[in-house]
Amino acid sequence: MNDSLTPLLEMTRTLGLPENDYAIIGEGNSSCRIDADSFWIKASGQQMHNIQPEGFVAVRFAPILAMLDEPAGDLAEQKKVMEAAKLDPAAPGIPSVEVSFHAALLHDCGVNFVGHTHATAINRILCSPRAADFALRRMCPDEAVLCGPESVLVPYVDPGLPLSLAIRERVQASMEDWGEAPKVILLINHGVITLGKTPTEVLNIMAMCDKAARTFLGAAALGGPVFLSGEDVLHIIRRPDEVYRRKQFVERG
Repeated sequence: MNDSLTPLLEMTRTLGLPENDYAIIGEGNSSCRIDADSFWIKASGQQMHNIQPEGFVAVRFAPILAMLDEPAGDLAEQKKVMEAAKLDPAAPGIPSVEVSFHAALLHDCGVNFVGHTHATAINRILCSPRAADFALRRMCPDEAVLCGPESVLVPYVDPGLPLSLAIRERVQASMEDWGEAPKVILLINHGVITLGKTPTEVLNIMAMCDKAARTFLGAAALGGPVFLSGEDVLHIIRRPDEVYRRKQFVERG
């Protein structure tokens, strides 16, 4: 097995574990950088919890990023670009329909791994009028440390290239505001994306975002939530001890 694929395989299976309640059947997708020119992406229709090495497709960045810069006219044309981007044209599998946002995030955000799921607890909020509260505010210190001061919130857009363009626009705006890439991207009526330099970071952020969602739901049932102030959030994420802890979370659970 290609060395760059092994950690992606393990990360994807973990994201798909039934007990996590992040994804079922063919939901969700994942990716990782191979090198400056290419990346692995989960193939369309594969289940995360039991995916095998052949369930991933190696894809070149350049054609996918070019499609984002000059969007192909229709879905048929987009699929042709996706197929032509495969490193090995004879390899089985079709890249996930979300391949374009994976390419953009890996390329633009300085990360090596991306995980996308339809976590039930998170989607309960993203399918409600309170999605912006959850995305833009923080309730607990560790939520701020792992998930960042706020999440990128993307309105519902048709999956595929239209969604990728919307994600790229919102992520670039967030990077201009905060001077760094986001950790969490929340998609209204759809799901969650977490970004990391390592598989451990992606998994830790996904787990914390899911815990935060369950905390939010429980607090809402009791008349809340009560949020941290913006000043408290910035103080927490900039504290030297929390900066140190965050670095440890990249490599260790």
